[in-house]
Amino acid sequence: MDNQVLEGKVALVTGAGRGVGRDIALMMAARGAKVIVNDLGSAGNGDGHDQGPAMDVVREIQAAGGEAAANLDSVADFKAAKGMVEQAMDTFGGLDIVVNNAGNLRDVIFHKMTEEDFDLVIGVHLKGAFNTSRNAADIFRAQKSGCFVHMTSTSGLIGNIGQANYMSAKMGITGLSKSIALDMGRYGVRSNCIAPFAWSRMIESIPITSPEQAARVEKLRQMTPDKIATVATALAAAKDVSGQIFTVRNNEIFLMSQSRPIRGMQRSEGWDVDSVLEHAFPAMAPNFYDLDVTADVFSWDPV
Repeated sequence: MDNQVLEGKVALVTGAGRGVGRDIALMMAARGAKVIVNDLGSAGNGDGHDQGPAMDVVREIQAAGGEAAANLDSVADFKAAKGMVEQAMDTFGGLDIVVNNAGNLRDVIFHKMTEEDFDLVIGVHLKGAFNTSRNAADIFRAQKSGCFVHMTSTSGLIGNIGQANYMSAKMGITGLSKSIALDMGRYGVRSNCIAPFAWSRMIESIPITSPEQAARVEKLRQMTPDKIATVATALAAAKDVSGQIFTVRNNEIFLMSQSRPIRGMQRSEGWDVDSVLEHAFPAMAPNFYDLDVTADVFSWDPV
């Protein structure tokens, strides 16, 4: 590929054995990066281990003339995440890009969700993103450069049923990313989020309980992971984009809003319970958000 925008860069891509992570690893390698391909090789719910997916991606990158090495550890383990960063330094002599893509799903309606369901998803998505990012932070600070790309989700930004664990983790990731962008911007470090629409093993686990959901899932099948990889690779190459949240949906790219005040009220004598109930809440009600899910907000077919 002529435009090697990541020439000389080293990337750590987590969850890179399949789906979105795989395509990100392949595209970054095609654009010149040396890649640590991390993947535990677990099932979609986080169970099991298999070195095959990570090794397959490494071989694919090498066959195309690129450089890559496999890492088979879990991002949920802080020491293992440190090992991933050290592997990049030892194998390729540096680290410039961290893509926090590793994930799992344990979807269940909230009043039936177990502590294990919650902890396992938070541990991989949110704690995992912290683990890799924190271990890379000292290197990025010292070299006064670095890029983080984190995968959030419209499930967190908007909402979906039966995903309290996943939604909590993905909203947490947006806060983590913004904090990194604020704290490390002075050192030339950038941090952004992508909320991907793409067919993957995790999407396959979405319960289908209605014809409408079945139709939505069928549309998701048409949205391939390479569309996400394109934006992730562009963020790795961008020089002045940080603290943002993007949604990628087939050929559409959206810049997502971040929480800001939309309506305010003041009462000189102060508020009491009655005045809040009788005045504040009714006045603000026209601006209340409906209990939307992602499909309500992105209601049109992917373009």
